[in-house]
Amino acid sequence: MKKKAKAKKKRVSLNIAIYPGTFDPVTHGHLNLIARGAKLFDHLIVGVAENPLKTPLFTLEERVAMIAHAVKNMKSVSVESFEGLAVDFVRSKKANVLLRGIRSVTDFEYEYQIALTNRSLAPDVETLFVMPGEEFSFISSSIIKNVVASGGDAAEFVTSKVNRKLKEKLRPKK
Repeated sequence: MKKKAKAKKKRVSLNIAIYPGTFDPVTHGHLNLIARGAKLFDHLIVGVAENPLKTPLFTLEERVAMIAHAVKNMKSVSVESFEGLAVDFVRSKKANVLLRGIRSVTDFEYEYQIALTNRSLAPDVETLFVMPGEEFSFISSSIIKNVVASGGDAAEFVTSKVNRKLKEKLRPKK
């Protein structure tokens, strides 16, 4: 009896993933997700987006430098900037997974819409949702910027370098 050859399914490789975002600025919550992603994948690329619809506080170069400094001891993590669609960046890096963080139900609704849009644009790219540690679940870049702009200190939410840069940008010396 002759065995029928089974059609090979294209297997998704989880070797390289992209964690995209604007990271304006990078927070301990972001860094927690980067550390989690570094455990899941052989290589994690943090993709810092140049988003024409947003007006970031920090330049693209500053955001890349802050993240690179924060992850310098994570050997399997690299940081790069990109323009355009995240799924196109994923493909350009020969990856096929987008790593995304979800802090709340509100995040889930927004991320779910993006994931379905990405799936329509690039069916070969998978989205993996990861929750940060609960101690980081309330942290957002916007809230941190508001804290510092209002005279507060963000030391418990960001690295010392990012905290210093936030103060320089949001509380210039008179």
